[in-house]
Amino acid sequence: MRPRNFKNTFTLALVLVDAAMVALAFWLAYQLRVLIPVPTEPVDIAPFTAYLGLLVVQVISVLIVLFIYKMYHVLRAASRVDQFYSIFAGVSTGSLLSVSVSVIILKNSPFEVDYPRAMIAYSWVLAILLITLGREALIGVRAAVQARGLGQDRVVIVGTGEIAQMVLRKILWSPYLGYRVLGLVNGTESPASVLDVPVIGQVDDLPRLIDEQAVDEVIIALPNASDEEMLRIIGLCQRGRVNVKVFPNVFEIMAGQVTIDDLGGLPLLNVRDVALRGWRLSLKRAVDVVGSAAGLILFSPLMMLAALLIKLESPGPVFFAQERMGLDAKPFTMIKFRSMRKDAESNGPGWTVADDPRRTRLGAFLRKIDVDELPQFINILLGDMSLVGPRPEQPAFVEQFQRIVPRYMERHREKAGMTGWAQVNGLRGDTSILERTKYDLWYIENWSLWLDLKIVVWTLVRWAGSRNDF
Repeated sequence: MRPRNFKNTFTLALVLVDAAMVALAFWLAYQLRVLIPVPTEPVDIAPFTAYLGLLVVQVISVLIVLFIYKMYHVLRAASRVDQFYSIFAGVSTGSLLSVSVSVIILKNSPFEVDYPRAMIAYSWVLAILLITLGREALIGVRAAVQARGLGQDRVVIVGTGEIAQMVLRKILWSPYLGYRVLGLVNGTESPASVLDVPVIGQVDDLPRLIDEQAVDEVIIALPNASDEEMLRIIGLCQRGRVNVKVFPNVFEIMAGQVTIDDLGGLPLLNVRDVALRGWRLSLKRAVDVVGSAAGLILFSPLMMLAALLIKLESPGPVFFAQERMGLDAKPFTMIKFRSMRKDAESNGPGWTVADDPRRTRLGAFLRKIDVDELPQFINILLGDMSLVGPRPEQPAFVEQFQRIVPRYMERHREKAGMTGWAQVNGLRGDTSILERTKYDLWYIENWSLWLDLKIVVWTLVRWAGSRNDF
C-alpha cells in the first residue's frame, strides 16, 4: 500500500474510532444515570431509543470540533501529552456544542427529550477517556504495521555530516515513525556509506532519484548551507508529490514565534521577544516552590537510602557540590549525590562521558536512574535553579563554549533547570553542545506553563523507564 493511501486509511479509521468511542461513552453514560441515583433520587428516564437524536448530535459535534482542532491531521510522532490536551479541549467544546445544538434543533421535534445533567457529565468524562484509549490502540496498530514495512514513506536524506547522521540514527532507531531510508545524497563530505546506509548520489542527482526511486520525502540536513544553496536543493526536489523537510539552523529555531512590530510605520520582524517575564516569572517561581517542596517530601525516603548507601560504599562526602553558571551567568553551588570517587576532579574539571571510569559502582547505578539529581530540589527551593530550564554548566566550559557556539550565553537569560527541553529530546551528557544550545534557545523564546508541564511529564515517564516518545 502506498504511503498516501495508508495515511488516508488511517485517517478514516481515526474518524470511525472516535465516532464509536463517543457513541459508546453516550450509551455508558445513560446506563450510569439509570443505575446511580446521583444527584437526585432515581427518576423515570426515557428508553435509550428516545435519546438517539441526542446521540447523533453528540457524535457529529465532537467530530467537527476535533477536526477543527486538527486531530485528523496525521502526525508522524505526536506527543501523547499534546494529544490528550487536544482531546480534552475538543470533547469539552464538542459536548457544550451538542447540548446547545440539541436544544435548538430538537425542540418540539419527535426526538425532544430531557437530557439529565449527570448524563452530560458522564458522557463528557467517558468520551475523553475512551477516545484517548481508542486512539492509543489505533496508533499502536499503525506503529506495528509500519515497523513491518507497510505504508512507509520512502525517504532520501541530503547530507552526510553530523546532522545528517543524527537524523539517520533517529529514523533507524524509531521504526514506528514509518520511514524507509533509501539512501543519502552527498552534502559536503562524500563517504561511501553512513551507518551502513549507502550514499546513492550527488545533490544534482535528486531529480533522477526522486523519479527512479519513487521518493516520498526528502529531508535536507544541511543547517549551515547558504540560502542560495538551500533554494537550489529545494528547487531540485520539485518533481511529483514529494515532501521536503529542512533541518533548521539556529536562526530558524529562534524564529519559531515571529511577530510583526513596526518602527513608525516600517514593518519589523520581532524574533527575540522574551516569553518569560512579568507575572509569568512569579507564576514559574510559585510552581518551582510547590514542585520542589513536593519533590523533597515525596522522594525523601529514596534520598535517605541513597545517602546511606553512598556513605557505606566509598569514603568521602554524601553530596557533591560544584560551581555552575545560572541566571545572568552568575555562579551558584549545585548539589548532587556523589557518584564518583572523591578525587575524580583532582586534575581539573572533566566532561562526563558514558561508562566514565571515575564513577563508583553505586554511582553508576544512581546516574543511570537519575537519583543523583534529586538534591537539586534544594537548589530549586532556594531559588538558584528551576524545575525546567537549560542545564547549568561549569564556568570553565561556559568560557569555552561561548567562543565557539553562537548565542550560547543567551541560554543564561533564564534560570538553570533540573530538566529541560534538550534533555527530554535526548541531548544530555557528552552530546553536541551546538544542538543542545538550539533546543535551550527555542525553550527560552517559546516558554509557557503548558510547555513546562509537558517537559516534567516527559521527564517522569522517561525516568520510569519508558523508551517511547511521549
